[in-house]
Amino acid sequence: MKKILALALVLCIALGMIGCSASGKKEDGETVLTMWCIATESDANHEAYEKAIAEYEAAHPGIKIEWEAFENESYKTKIKAAMSDPETLPDIFFTWAGAFLGDFAEAGAVYCVDEAYKPYKDVLPEVMLANSTYGGKHYGVPLTYNFVGMFANMDLLAEAGWDHVPETYEDLTACCDALLAKGIIPFGCAGKETWCVTEYLEPIILKTIGYEALGDVFNGDATWNNPGIASAVDVMQEMIDKGYFDPNGMALGNDEVKANFLAGKTAFYQNGTWNCGEVNDADFNAQICLFPVMDAEHATYNQLIGGPNDSLAVSAYSKNKELAAEAAFELGKSICHYAYLIGSGLPAWTPDYDVSEVKPLVVAAGELAAKADGMVLFGDNAMSADPANTYLSYVAKVYGKEIDGAGFISSLAKDLQ
Repeated sequence: MKKILALALVLCIALGMIGCSASGKKEDGETVLTMWCIATESDANHEAYEKAIAEYEAAHPGIKIEWEAFENESYKTKIKAAMSDPETLPDIFFTWAGAFLGDFAEAGAVYCVDEAYKPYKDVLPEVMLANSTYGGKHYGVPLTYNFVGMFANMDLLAEAGWDHVPETYEDLTACCDALLAKGIIPFGCAGKETWCVTEYLEPIILKTIGYEALGDVFNGDATWNNPGIASAVDVMQEMIDKGYFDPNGMALGNDEVKANFLAGKTAFYQNGTWNCGEVNDADFNAQICLFPVMDAEHATYNQLIGGPNDSLAVSAYSKNKELAAEAAFELGKSICHYAYLIGSGLPAWTPDYDVSEVKPLVVAAGELAAKADGMVLFGDNAMSADPANTYLSYVAKVYGKEIDGAGFISSLAKDLQ
């Protein structure tokens, strides 16, 4: 399935908070569908959600979308807490695919959207639903697909004597050394948000052991006790020791790290392609590339961390399940449309609109995706909630230099297998 997905891509905090158990309510004769998401005002997708919801409500008089947006990390806490009382879920909610949504499907908390999907098969390839399909049934509406890219400020690289992005690890270290010699910090990484640390560690592991081996580890089909993973951890810590990462990064969140990059304070920013629009519009010449290959016997440059992941799901407890499912597909299609044009995601849906104004960096990201040899989903989404939390706790220890490569693999092998 991982190979099929890669080929298809070429072608194309408390439960009592406001918003709980408001499913299917009516206000002044209107049907209100409630929705949770992570598209806060500072999120790259906020504008896409605003436009898609306004468009839906205009096309459906008498139906109102009442939505709440939460910051990424607090949302993960909130949505996972709802697992203990799924009747508190809104009609529609944002979710990551993979095992993250799979936990809800297994608990019977989400509604099967097979029937609602039928009218959209021509514009939404079924393989894009692969990460949100369980037991042969579809439970999520994909919005966009994204992968981890390495964004480069080519103006800063030029100051250090580089006119191209590093293509090998040797080149990368030489480039970072040259940047440091000029007083330029190579990378920023948000230690306050561990998922951001995985955006660095996972590509290094991927480029060491390959996407199939990493996918098997994430899926629980292979052991964490892999010397290649230990080597990758040691590489990242060596980069930290050499000063390649902003020493203040441990105390920063993702918004701050990204702001530093956009302000020209760091040369590289490794994060999801949902950032393409913002980076494209920054006041410097930007390029997107991938972390270089560490072990050519097991990995290729064009292997990626990512895939169709951001999704909308419908609560099985909604009083308007069918209507909510139909709305989820209409909203999903529109959110994808606007996100692609804004530059906050690559399209999981086949564009049926003018794409001549798509931003150059988004186009470049699409070209990288089109060359993909294979993809493996982000680790904290590929794993179920408890294993993912354990995994993230050890990733945080890697960045804090509390554990080395050997300790990382032995600890995860002990705790998860």
